[in-house]
Amino acid sequence: MRQFDLTPYRRSTVGFDRLFDMLETSARQAPVENYPPFNLERLADDRYRITLAVAGFGRDEIEIVAQQNLLQVKGKKDEKDGNSAAFLHLGIANRSFERRFELADFVRVEDARLNDGLLAIELVREIPEAMKPKTVAIKTGAPPAAVEDQTSQAA
Repeated sequence: MRQFDLTPYRRSTVGFDRLFDMLETSARQAPVENYPPFNLERLADDRYRITLAVAGFGRDEIEIVAQQNLLQVKGKKDEKDGNSAAFLHLGIANRSFERRFELADFVRVEDARLNDGLLAIELVREIPEAMKPKTVAIKTGAPPAAVEDQTSQAA
């Protein structure tokens, strides 16, 4: 894989360090395994769904861990040595897995459901009120007196 130098962009931008770090980290990592396959959907401006094909896994064999900016989905299959069935063909993947998804700021896991071999994880982006843009009312007249002017007049 080709390595990109992001230094010129780092010098001319402010606040994008985390994005550049993620790009550099993903470029250095070895190719990831594509198991289990998944879909990523945008349902609305602030709602997303990740659907993983986890045929053969039960609820108790799947673990979902949501941390800040990271979602991990792990599937652990128990090795059963005492299985009495002799498979003539074993085509359904029966191996453990771990999938990681980088989440944007303020994205949280809202729900997870397993149905017909598909694990659907609902995500929602909730920006705190303090971070939302605010309209500032424009007033007329002279600006308010400075705090220093008020303290000097009181003395």
